[in-house]
Amino acid sequence: MSDLQKPISQYLTEKGNIVRLILFTSAFALLFINIYAPFGVETWYNVTRWQLLLFSSLVILTGVLVVVVSRMIMYHWCKKHSLLLWQYLVWVVAEVFFMALFYALYEKWIVADSRFFPDLLKNSIQNTALVLLLPYSATWLFFSWREKKIKLETLSAEKDVPDSTKNMIPFHDEKGILRLSVKAEHLLYIESSDNYVTIYYLNKEKIVHFMMRNTMKKLEEQLEGSMVIRCHRSFIINFEKVKILRREKDGLHLELDVPEALQIPVSKSYIEKVMQVFTRFSV
Repeated sequence: MSDLQKPISQYLTEKGNIVRLILFTSAFALLFINIYAPFGVETWYNVTRWQLLLFSSLVILTGVLVVVVSRMIMYHWCKKHSLLLWQYLVWVVAEVFFMALFYALYEKWIVADSRFFPDLLKNSIQNTALVLLLPYSATWLFFSWREKKIKLETLSAEKDVPDSTKNMIPFHDEKGILRLSVKAEHLLYIESSDNYVTIYYLNKEKIVHFMMRNTMKKLEEQLEGSMVIRCHRSFIINFEKVKILRREKDGLHLELDVPEALQIPVSKSYIEKVMQVFTRFSV
């Protein structure tokens, strides 16, 4: 699988990081338009430099609303769907185009710029690309660095954990607060419901469950590399507990090695991944 076909990192669609991206982009755009003076901004108003700063700031912040609306849509979309890297890049290009279109229309209709509209749009796209892509790249690098820093700190902390607790799987809520730890051999599966997940595990040979607020996408990333894998939009399963893999008319099903009859469906988009794990596990 090429990098463009891989889902984007979770930190790009976290609510806090989206807010940081919007604030940083807004601040950068304000500095950019008042220092570099693109979009023919120096001809917008016959006013002083400070008045220009005020008026241009209002126009820039209005344009940034394109990013605000776009990222709100992205945030809610990614709660239920995966966004691949190539799709994210296309999304960013669309943000650049629509913000550039806004500024070009403003120049043509409000400022009454006499230039040919396609020329205005072309110039606007070039400047808008700088306004957005520079802060986007900077925040992406920062978020990536912070994510790696947290992982390194976590790995460092795990070295100091007693051997008796190293096979425990921790579960954190959406705020990063530890809510539950389960031994790997006791974990059965995880089921999602809107913005909540329910963790099913064995306790004294009985199946019990624990609900907390988080998303399946976040848990899937946290459990990456283990035998606990995503098999359905609504299910993550501990593959070490699977005793039967059965294909029926309605699709693939996994039966768990527990006294009660438990069957977990496998959706078409996860069949290849499940079969890869099954092959590796059975060798």
